[in-house]
Amino acid sequence: MAEFDLIGAQVLGPDGLHRDRLSVAGGRIVAEPVGRKISLDGYLVLPGIVDLHGDGFERHVAPRRGAMKQASEGLIAAEAELGANGITTAVLAQFVSWEGGLRGLEFAQTVFSALAEVAGTLVTDLRGQARFETHQLDLYDELPRHLENWGVDYIVFNDHLPHKALSEGKQPKGAVSQALRAGRNPERHVETMRAMHAATAQVPAALDGLCAQLAARGVRMGSHDDSTAAQRAAWAARGVSLAEFPETQEAAEAAKNAGGHVILGAPNLVRGGSHKGNVSALDLVVMGLCDALASDYHYPSPRRAALMLWKSGVLDLAGAWRLVSQGPAAVLGLTDRGTLAPGGRADLVILDSNSLNVAACFGQGRVSYMSGAVAERFLA
Repeated sequence: MAEFDLIGAQVLGPDGLHRDRLSVAGGRIVAEPVGRKISLDGYLVLPGIVDLHGDGFERHVAPRRGAMKQASEGLIAAEAELGANGITTAVLAQFVSWEGGLRGLEFAQTVFSALAEVAGTLVTDLRGQARFETHQLDLYDELPRHLENWGVDYIVFNDHLPHKALSEGKQPKGAVSQALRAGRNPERHVETMRAMHAATAQVPAALDGLCAQLAARGVRMGSHDDSTAAQRAAWAARGVSLAEFPETQEAAEAAKNAGGHVILGAPNLVRGGSHKGNVSALDLVVMGLCDALASDYHYPSPRRAALMLWKSGVLDLAGAWRLVSQGPAAVLGLTDRGTLAPGGRADLVILDSNSLNVAACFGQGRVSYMSGAVAERFLA
């Protein structure tokens, strides 16, 4: 592995930026100078971004239904986008849903198999998250086996059934196009939705048993789009400690009060609010109700969100960047990344100090992305 000393840059430490040397050897940050000196005047060096939930990889793995046959090549392309946005650890959020098609069980198998195939060959640390739709009672018995076979130890529970329309006997909006995208008969698709909705009363007990099994296996568990304290309390009782994208302040407070972690969508913060009218991520950050910001559907957003918090004076740079580095690393139980302390992984991102754009990205001291003038410094 490469050995080098970065000198002249402003390096982010626990107390903020300071002009100092940063040395890398053996894929780790080291205390003593080593290797070739590389001058980085005019650049910032920060910990690599740890992304807890992103589905931006989908456009690479399946740009059109059925068009991409080699999912592993799509993940290689996705890594390029991740590196260009300073992300060094990425959790790929893949549905296991009744919706079928690119969100169905079969496609999840394809994605997680591809993830296993590329493991160890890429610079970026790619990890899988199964987004499981809770009303699929027919999958509960086999799901633990699937997760084990896929090598996935992170699951988030979702419920995207259109319960209001189904309870009113209406055909859910968009159901026909959803069925056609999945290659299904629309009438049968809607009937499946109605059958799952009718079995809603069975879901809580089934979840109790499933979560107990997964907790015993050490699977990390989260809930998605909680809106009430009661919902969050029910999840906490099952050992589901992560609250992903809570829709209200009430749900976020309940998660934190129960000792859980709150993960918010960085696009919500960047765009100035939720596109669905939910609680503002900025408000929750200001109230201290955020442990991590995730890319959700837009990989540039974690960097942009952290920098917005800093530039607007909401947080200092160390505090803002912690929400996309050390904070999410802690949620995943990863103590070897998220800071630039000696002994940790050399996962780092280099930003142009004027534009604050990503100039280079390294995972364990290896380049995942490098562009423009900074490349000349390393290649000189």
